[in-house]
Amino acid sequence: MATTLLPSLLSPPIKHSSSVSQHHNQTISSNSISNHTLKLNLTRRETLGLGLVLTVFDAVTYPPQLARAESTPPCEFTVADSGLAFCDKLVGYGSQAVKGQLIKAHYVGKLESGKVFDSSYNRGKPLTFRIGVGEVIKGWDQGILGGDGVPPMLAGGKRTLKLPPQLGYGMRGAGCRGGSCLIPPDSVLLFDVEFIGKA
Repeated sequence: MATTLLPSLLSPPIKHSSSVSQHHNQTISSNSISNHTLKLNLTRRETLGLGLVLTVFDAVTYPPQLARAESTPPCEFTVADSGLAFCDKLVGYGSQAVKGQLIKAHYVGKLESGKVFDSSYNRGKPLTFRIGVGEVIKGWDQGILGGDGVPPMLAGGKRTLKLPPQLGYGMRGAGCRGGSCLIPPDSVLLFDVEFIGKA
């Protein structure tokens, strides 16, 4: 049997008085609440159940993700001469990539409509590739290495890239089968890229 102290959520403070104990359960009179705290003797199962109820109550009453989402400012893109648009969400702290270097990056790829078509996070493994040698689409090489008005990313940085079709998959699209494409031809693509660093 566990003793649990729990804050009284709705009761005002009342001066302390005695309580009556019967068998293994403790009955609490209305005068036994002091400083918004109740002392209960509960079984382990009752304690876990009560904890779950309070967790759900807390999540419903104070949804933290909603508050954070509302306070996150929208990303304002800077457009380079090549048509690549970028927005640094977090400037890195490490070194920049060097052309031909093997690097690691996490990403989420989306169509302009917001539909996600790929994510390394979902696979639980970052993408490893050589930067600047054509192993990835042009917009990625330029968006990470920099050039033509785009500053290079630093390791630890997070950047959103908006690629025009000519820096993505162009007129051919990608993932096409039976007349439909995962990435339709001439698509503008959005990538949230996290440059982890060299592999």
